Amino acid sequence: MLPKGGSEDLRDVRYIQLTLIFMKGGIMALQTKLETDHSFGEIIGKNKKMQQVFTQIKTAAAGDITVLIQGETGTGKELIAQSIHVNSSRKVGPFVAINCAAIPTDLIESELFGHERGAFTGATHRRIGKFEQANTGTLFLDEIWDMPLTLQAKLLRVLQERECQRLGGTSTISIDLRILAATNQDLKDAIRDGDFRKDLFYRLSAFHITVPPLRKRREDIPILADHFLRKYAADAEKSIRDISTDALQVLKHHDFPGNVRELENIIASSVLYETTDLLQLQSLPVCLTQESSPVATSDPMDTSVIVPLDEVERRAIVHALKVTDGNMSYAAQQLGIGRTTLYRKLEKYDLLSKNVFSK
Repeated sequence: MLPKGGSEDLRDVRYIQLTLIFMKGGIMALQTKLETDHSFGEIIGKNKKMQQVFTQIKTAAAGDITVLIQGETGTGKELIAQSIHVNSSRKVGPFVAINCAAIPTDLIESELFGHERGAFTGATHRRIGKFEQANTGTLFLDEIWDMPLTLQAKLLRVLQERECQRLGGTSTISIDLRILAATNQDLKDAIRDGDFRKDLFYRLSAFHITVPPLRKRREDIPILADHFLRKYAADAEKSIRDISTDALQVLKHHDFPGNVRELENIIASSVLYETTDLLQLQSLPVCLTQESSPVATSDPMDTSVIVPLDEVERRAIVHALKVTDGNMSYAAQQLGIGRTTLYRKLEKYDLLSKNVFSK
């Protein structure tokens, strides 16, 4: 309701309203400029290595060669692949993604190549595979390191011949697509362990992008947290304007094993708990505010006793499986070994039959 007092009061109220609108617009413009200066599409970062990643995305988008994107889980490898696609000459074509680690070994070949009706038990109709679906566009092969060796040979042939054949089919199908691949493992280690083909590695890594983990670019945590805060506050229809200093300090000192994805999930859940216009420390997950070093408390060792190397290795494996909730891929990554190597060591120490996954 407008105050009484005639036209002068009315003009004053309108002036204040317009001023507030302009101020709000200015703040939003400043936030947009900040993200534009420190982002590439949906990828945000002012860290020097991230700026190099942005440059590499532009370079890769200008060509049509295969690209290998390497980085830990949650660093945004698929976002990078999408950015390359939408800035390339293939942007009008489809972007098709497949996670090689998420599909059972006996199904992944059918997912990629497709199959004809009757090709195997249960194949009641023709299925178009990912290679054909991505024709004229881009196929993103996530977690390529987990692809079976037999299928790696067939993928290499597709890269060389630019054609594929459905399971149960008798004719080859020409395809025109670009392949982008991603891994959270060092493929050179996988090659050494006999889990990955060297010739396929060289084919895939014609252009290589390495994404730094969030703990190696802590200066990006505040701008990422602010970005996610505004996104999820808007989704929840909450007017949370900022993150408190103590909450931000906790975030800046957390190691984020799940990287940017973990930070996003933390902010998303914290927004739901917050009841004020400032994201407070108490709204963050308890594990963040009370966390302590897992190395210092997990399995203390008496330094006066020399422990055999095998026992040290066994303890490290047990600890890695506990803190990753039994996630073999992530545990292997944290230990710096391939997943196949981890399985061999589990057999060596008779850990497969024991419940070592519970904390």
